[in-house]
Amino acid sequence: MTWIILGLLVAALVYAVILYNRLVTTRQMGEEAWSGIDVQLKRRSDLIPNLVDSVKGYAAHERDVLQTVAAMRSAASALPADDVAGRARAEGALAQALGRLMALAEAYPDLKASGNFLALQSELSIVENDLQMARRYYNGAARNLNVLIQSVPSNLIAGAFGFRERPFFEIADAGDRAVPQVSL
Repeated sequence: MTWIILGLLVAALVYAVILYNRLVTTRQMGEEAWSGIDVQLKRRSDLIPNLVDSVKGYAAHERDVLQTVAAMRSAASALPADDVAGRARAEGALAQALGRLMALAEAYPDLKASGNFLALQSELSIVENDLQMARRYYNGAARNLNVLIQSVPSNLIAGAFGFRERPFFEIADAGDRAVPQVSL
């Protein structure tokens, strides 16, 4: 009888260790996924000064649009890396400002024909696609961790060891979800 009880205790302990390790693995996947988003946001942020400079020469009197893009970039860069909701809001506002900047090309035919502007626009499009994939990966990793944290019996282990749910990288304003349309 004692062997049976001891066997059940060992089995329960082994199961608890397996659940703990699964939670750790899933949390690390979320960290990796957030790092991927952070890298793409940095790439986009690095492109913005070049894009603004290429537009400045053609649209010098469009100062408010250029200043808005610069301000949104600064605001997004100033947020802590782990502030998912804040970064989502700031990056959504930056995406809208970039959309207005890209729309300026319609008013300036020379800008539309500029090789530098076209190359930057193409690079920005690639970064936006990569960012979309990174967001999906992050949200999937966050979902997996959150399901584990909320499910029985892993929620017992998660609560005992302080695992916390990860927020999704969501865009609050539906207008921010739209990809800026630029026709050249």
